[in-house]
Amino acid sequence: MMAHSKPSLKNDYNHCQNIIKHHSKSFYYAFSTLPEKDADAVYAIYAFCRTADDAIDHAKNMETRIVNLERLEKELDNFLSGNVPKAPMWRALSDVMARYDIDPSMLYTQLDGQRMDIRFKQPEAIDDLINYSNHVAGSVGRLLLPILSNDLTGPRRQNAEKLGVAMQITNILRDIGEDNREHGRIYIPKSVLKKHGYTEEQLASGEINKNFRAMWEDLAGTAEQLYDTAREEITYYKPEARLPLLLSLSIYREILNEVRHNEYDCFSKRNSVSLAKKIKIREAEKIYIKTLEDK
Repeated sequence: MMAHSKPSLKNDYNHCQNIIKHHSKSFYYAFSTLPEKDADAVYAIYAFCRTADDAIDHAKNMETRIVNLERLEKELDNFLSGNVPKAPMWRALSDVMARYDIDPSMLYTQLDGQRMDIRFKQPEAIDDLINYSNHVAGSVGRLLLPILSNDLTGPRRQNAEKLGVAMQITNILRDIGEDNREHGRIYIPKSVLKKHGYTEEQLASGEINKNFRAMWEDLAGTAEQLYDTAREEITYYKPEARLPLLLSLSIYREILNEVRHNEYDCFSKRNSVSLAKKIKIREAEKIYIKTLEDK
């Protein structure tokens, strides 16, 4: 009789690595350049956040979404009490928590962000959008910070959150059509729509006009200011983490330029950054880091 093999931590991390490779080629391209132990930790954090996101977006109805999130929250409760669920993501995450000073409250913050999507309400103002983005993406920045930096002071935590918000706003601007078409969600704040004279009906029909472009650029400008702030903080990160972090930042920022290049079509096109552009960004960031080191 063939003996059952015991699960190995390496296989658990491979499972998490496959999740990020499948769902986010940009993040994988950036963070796979980290030292192996740090890269594995990023993969495990990503796998948790993806699991939380899928619990909502892959569910067919409200009841299933609620059940899925409650189940995941119960697993998290057990996990943090020392009863690690027998699943690759949880075993890998347990190893990460043992090796890094991860703030466990951010895991709950991520779930709270997903809960906002269950009973979704269109943001009224930009502050509402930033609050939502802080939950679903700022929390990711906070979770990754101890892996990428030895400085966990308040300013660094705030900066990590802001970078997450910039990336979430980028996601929203890229996925305007998909979010409305597949999930019935409009993340653009009502105040921003009103400011630029663009209606929810126009958004639902995929109308791209000067008002839409002005509205889109308004939010893109907010994201780009946050990217600039994060970039200024790069010297506070571990030397080996600076290139991966700049790659993730700059590749994500380039998504905004892809939308512009495609004449603001966020309705029928899936705007993404090509491998050739990623390689070009990588070479530029390597030069930038070298100039920092030479100062």
